[in-house]
Amino acid sequence: MVKAYVLMNCDLGSEKSIITSLKEIEDVKEAQGTLGLYDIIAKIESKSEDKIREIVTGVIRKMPKIQSTMTLTRSESEKLFQPSEKLISAMLGQNTAQAYVVIHCDKSEEYNILKNLNKIPEVKEADVVFGYYDVICKIEASEYKILENVITKAIRSLPNVRTSMTLNVIKEQES
Repeated sequence: MVKAYVLMNCDLGSEKSIITSLKEIEDVKEAQGTLGLYDIIAKIESKSEDKIREIVTGVIRKMPKIQSTMTLTRSESEKLFQPSEKLISAMLGQNTAQAYVVIHCDKSEEYNILKNLNKIPEVKEADVVFGYYDVICKIEASEYKILENVITKAIRSLPNVRTSMTLNVIKEQES
């Protein structure tokens, strides 16, 4: 399975309608509004890279109110992150505070960071990606104070993390 994350900037006030449209696209598994450098993040999972490319260039980038996109494609290497037990609390809807964290790391340290992220209970998903960033992870907690501590004290203090950027998920923009 090929996976990609698309980070988007859009016209002010159009986030909710774009998120609704994104969720109607086959293979878009998740679309959420975010606070930070990007307005929306979408996760796409498909059987081929060609299908991902078709969705991003043929559909998403042609949406009239989307100004720019950045696509991060997951590396198909080893499966170092084991999300199965971590997703149980996410599926139960117990975690109202969510964010994505994109990470720049030292050269060739992506997989070590992925292994370390796997040890943090609040990290529900993580992937090594190709693109401007090296690693992306989704974190969830019962409240934003816990999320803040996970980001500042756990993720940013991991060895070989150079920089990170947090995109807080805005639940109010979901339809």
